Amino acid sequence: MQDYFVHESSYVDDGVKIGTGTKIWHFCHIQKGAVIGSDCSLGQNVNIGSNVRIGNGVRIQNNVSVYEGVELEDNVFCGPSCVFTNVNTPRAHFPVHGVYARTRVREGASLGANCTIVCGHTIGRSALIGAGSVVTADVKDYALVAGVPARQIGWVCECGKRLRSLDLTCSCGRSYRLVGDSLEQVGK
Repeated sequence: MQDYFVHESSYVDDGVKIGTGTKIWHFCHIQKGAVIGSDCSLGQNVNIGSNVRIGNGVRIQNNVSVYEGVELEDNVFCGPSCVFTNVNTPRAHFPVHGVYARTRVREGASLGANCTIVCGHTIGRSALIGAGSVVTADVKDYALVAGVPARQIGWVCECGKRLRSLDLTCSCGRSYRLVGDSLEQVGK
């Protein structure tokens, strides 16, 4: 007996590993070699490409395709219709034959609805990507980015709230400090 849920309208290929408590909803396709952690939720019309790795507690909203070459660490949130690419110069008549640029979304990061993550970049821990943004470069841990192309407009707490710019503290009680041009948590 399986200890996860797959809606009857979804397809799970052979050779897929799915963790305990994960729910895969309507019209999804999980391709061979994919690994999905425990307690994940995949909304309607989600496609998980071959050999993709998804951590525990990940939430993928409707209409998202996670292509081969993309890795989502624990507790990542992918908003509705966010987009991942996996080839920098796609051409129909020059296929890459399985050579994909690696994209890594680090623990606790949130990707807003309709954002695009251009392949070959890392989204930092607990970073927040604004809805509709186009990410064309690496994003730092705790960075808040928005726009086309996405630019850093502030910092966010692990809990998701924007940090006060003067003292880098959050109403939840966590505090941070700048080390060079990066942020690290120092309190709570």
